[in-house]
Amino acid sequence: MTGLPRRLRALPLRSRLALLVAMAVAVAVAAVAAACWFVTREQLEHQLDSSLRNSPAVDRSLVTELLASCQGAGRGPLKPPGSYTLQIIDAAGTVCGSPNTTRISPADEDLAVAAGKRRDALHSGTDSDGTKMRVYTYGLELRPSGQLYAVSVARPEKEVTDPLSTLAWVLLLVSGIGVVGAGAAGLWIARTGLRPVDDLAHAVEHVAETEDLTIRIPAEGEDEIARLSRSFNAMTSSLATSRDRQSQLIADAGHELRTPLTSLRTNIELLARSDETGRAIPPDDRKALMSSVKAQMTELAALIGDLQELSRPDAAQPGPLQVVALHDITRNALQRARLRGPELTITADLAPWYVRAEPAALERAVVNVLDNAVKFSPQRGTVEVTLNRGELTVRDHGPGIPAEDLPHVFDRFWRSPSARQLPGSGLGLSIVARTVQQAGGEIGLHPAEGGGTTAVIRLPGAPQPPPVV
Repeated sequence: MTGLPRRLRALPLRSRLALLVAMAVAVAVAAVAAACWFVTREQLEHQLDSSLRNSPAVDRSLVTELLASCQGAGRGPLKPPGSYTLQIIDAAGTVCGSPNTTRISPADEDLAVAAGKRRDALHSGTDSDGTKMRVYTYGLELRPSGQLYAVSVARPEKEVTDPLSTLAWVLLLVSGIGVVGAGAAGLWIARTGLRPVDDLAHAVEHVAETEDLTIRIPAEGEDEIARLSRSFNAMTSSLATSRDRQSQLIADAGHELRTPLTSLRTNIELLARSDETGRAIPPDDRKALMSSVKAQMTELAALIGDLQELSRPDAAQPGPLQVVALHDITRNALQRARLRGPELTITADLAPWYVRAEPAALERAVVNVLDNAVKFSPQRGTVEVTLNRGELTVRDHGPGIPAEDLPHVFDRFWRSPSARQLPGSGLGLSIVARTVQQAGGEIGLHPAEGGGTTAVIRLPGAPQPPPVV
């Protein structure tokens, strides 16, 4: 039984659909044909039985003349009208039939009627020629003798079986034509209906062979095929965008890595040349070279860390989410910010707020926001930090961000013209936006009133930690 389903699965989809349609039509046609045949047989048998009960051969005078003919007192050969066979059976089982007709051996039902045990009987029998007959027998009492006889009227059953055989062949022929036509129609419908699926399959094969993600499939209508086509187009568009972003990330990363690597190479070559030639570098210059190497290595390590952070899929969480105190994380970040900008005045007003996030990633995001504020603040400037009901606001008094640059501040490796001479990779705010979004929040930058920039981070949470279960 498992071989047939395996063979079906090996067929093309359109062939399977056509075969299933043909099978469904075959079952339906077979059911209708069988029902038609049985109903017709029932009707024909009923008509035959009714014709026997109401036939002219049961006329009393005709039976009397037949009985007289059988006893030698009749007027001669007597034949019942039509195709009926008429015979009389007495209680002893003696059969007296109409001349020139075959005899039908009396059945037990006929003898019971002749003996007065039954009123009538209806059954099938076989005559002396082997022809199957339908027999109706009823009791007849002759006057004045009071003698009881059984009168049998019969007709050939082929009057029913022959039309039924013809009907069976007709139904079989019509069913065969219907099944073949249904299979052909199903194949045509399957080819027509599955043409968009063929287009989709060709498109997928084309993408697999050529990696061309610009291909699109026409999507018309609102059916499942159109939805599938639109989903495929959306998928290829997303993949193309992702690949473009990946290529751009690699190109930008290469560009950003080139600067510290070039500086490192230059400084190391100077140190190596000094050792090779035996010319000592003045202590102050050597100290400056070593400081530069250390700074470039630090910048390179930070850039690699940022790239590792951004290399994770956007849907992936950087770590297990925990309930953390945003005010404590901000307080720790403020301590680091004060070390990087000791000449700045950093004020803080932090109300308790608990959020669900990955602690290390969230602290790094807050540190990046504060680092930007410290980096762009003027000497002896002020940075104002507030946390109120999940809204963390960091306001600096620096030069601000031009309006035309605001849409790009969260792009990877993007740096405003005024910040390109400052240390940094241009990935900080991208990491901040990613971390905040993964925590279910949002971030925005906008010019502050009176100059400077205000960064606002909103995170869902509560002023009290959830109860420990």
